[in-house]
Amino acid sequence: MAGFGLPRALANAVGVVLPVVELVVGLALIPLFSVRFGALGAAVLLLCFSAAIANAVAHGREPDCHCFGQLHSTPAGWATLARNVVLFAVAVFVTIAGWHSPGVSATDWVTHVGAPWLVAIAAGVVIAGLVGFQVWFSMQLLAQNGRTLGRLEMLESTLRGLRAEIGLHDDSLLEHGELGRGLTGGGLPVGAPAPDFELDATDGGRYSLTSLLSGERPVVLVFSAAGCGPCEALLPQIGSWQRQYRDQLQIGLITSGAREHTEAGAADHGLDWVLLQTEREVADAYQAHGTPMAVVISPDGMIASPAVAGAEAIETLITRAAGPPLQIRQIAPNGHRNGASKPAEELRLGAHAPSLALQDVDGNEVKLEDLDEECAVVLFWNPGCGFCQRMLPELHAFERHMGPGAPRLVVISAGEREDVREQAIGSRVVLDPDSQAMRAFGASGTPMAVLVEDGKIGSGVAAGASAVLALLESGARPHPARTAASSDRGLGP
Repeated sequence: MAGFGLPRALANAVGVVLPVVELVVGLALIPLFSVRFGALGAAVLLLCFSAAIANAVAHGREPDCHCFGQLHSTPAGWATLARNVVLFAVAVFVTIAGWHSPGVSATDWVTHVGAPWLVAIAAGVVIAGLVGFQVWFSMQLLAQNGRTLGRLEMLESTLRGLRAEIGLHDDSLLEHGELGRGLTGGGLPVGAPAPDFELDATDGGRYSLTSLLSGERPVVLVFSAAGCGPCEALLPQIGSWQRQYRDQLQIGLITSGAREHTEAGAADHGLDWVLLQTEREVADAYQAHGTPMAVVISPDGMIASPAVAGAEAIETLITRAAGPPLQIRQIAPNGHRNGASKPAEELRLGAHAPSLALQDVDGNEVKLEDLDEECAVVLFWNPGCGFCQRMLPELHAFERHMGPGAPRLVVISAGEREDVREQAIGSRVVLDPDSQAMRAFGASGTPMAVLVEDGKIGSGVAAGASAVLALLESGARPHPARTAASSDRGLGP
């Protein structure tokens, strides 16, 4: 309308009203009783259109006519004016000739159709309308999705450009390796010690986290609940994963709810390692507050992934966990990340042991260099660590049977003084509440240990109870340098 010279305010109003008027005119041309009025309305509209086009052409303007809406549009000119004149003549003929005798009705057949056919026709019209609406709505959704994807791609491209400008690469954003890429979830921090548990299983046995880790494979714990729809739908897939990744992963299902229902589901889908928690005690310990959720635990008993929810995220997590060995950073018992300021690889064999001042359980200051002996094993400990608790009886046994050639044991422990006292460790115990000694020695978790000989590093950092006990036993064997030094002092081997 504005293109044909109407003022903007008037063009807005006419632009809204005109299509309605055109539809009314078109409908009026169909029944006999209104055809004369429809033709008169068409003649008036065409006369107005022709006058507007003639005025535009006379002033050198050629606005698009949009006569056929979005299907086709050409600039209005003399050809458009000639077409409107022909249509105007037809409208005038119908108006005059049909004013008293309209002729054959296009809708008269409706009066001869029975009620069933009228209902069928009406239903067909409704169905066709619904199908047309559905097609239109689907096209709108597809268009909206296309626009959304385009904006996401633009944002990703912008982010990549910003990262490149500041020298930040995608890998530097992944503190916890591939397992956490693109997955959102909660749970315990990656690298924290995994809480231990002991639960009954549907096969009649009783299993703990230690027993699941006995195969030295990563463990995937899937938390489920009897009666949970998404959990039930996931059971066949869990059985398939257990069989497919048997050599790479140990997949255990920890579920709550009716035991009979769980046992039936385990039998139907051939599931192994289905463990029964009383309420949600294990799920709460892992901070898995929904179902289904899953978390990966590394072979050394550390949390290796976020706790993710939903079948798709769980499948992604298990697929990644079945790949290359897990790469994680560990969390110190106090909750701070032990990204060691002096990594273990920097403490080469023969390097001087770090010099630190700590306190023992009685509050006395102890300097680590004062503890230097011909041979000592420095054991990093935490009374709240489940792996340390399971190792405690073996540690007591070692202390009881230490021979004259055994290395001196120095325990550097996190935790509260009273908790450390309750464990009744007979060796010298000093406290490391801020993990500064662990960072200095490059130990990233508990239990870990390192051999110190004459104030120098005599071994790499041993991780886990088995490696620590092996280090204690190897340190007890006669060492050539140690034997010679003992002979110089007049001591036995």
